[in-house]
Amino acid sequence: MAKVYDAPADRLISELGTVIKEELAAKSIAAPEWIPFVKTGRQADRPPHDRDWWYTRCASLLRKIYLNGPIGIGGLRTKYGGATRSSHGYGFAHHVDAGGAIIRSAVHALESLGYVEKHGNGGRVVSSAGMKKIDCAATQILKEMSKDQPILEIYR
Repeated sequence: MAKVYDAPADRLISELGTVIKEELAAKSIAAPEWIPFVKTGRQADRPPHDRDWWYTRCASLLRKIYLNGPIGIGGLRTKYGGATRSSHGYGFAHHVDAGGAIIRSAVHALESLGYVEKHGNGGRVVSSAGMKKIDCAATQILKEMSKDQPILEIYR
């Protein structure tokens, strides 16, 4: 079975985003109402263009927690942050953390699905159900990719 390291991140995140959207709808867990109006952080100029960006962020967070867990909300804010410039148009760029409410609500949604759980020493880790979901998605992606490139059969 393929792992998260074997599949391309962009295809894995888009696949997991659609799966998470369907499963949240099946459990009647709605995305927060403020999602269409919010920016992703202080460094962003505008809200994201994609209407389903919150589900993509949930999938991306699931992958980040898988790779870097145990990790807390503060660590995830740092990873999803970015550089901002001075408001006067000059000066050096400085790092700004991403918005915490977006990450917190996404992590809570992943916990309600059973994909993420709290770690004993703090932070979050991916549960066994979450690992199974990610690894199955990675295996499916590599199976589709191996039709075009037979050399990728060694990773399955």
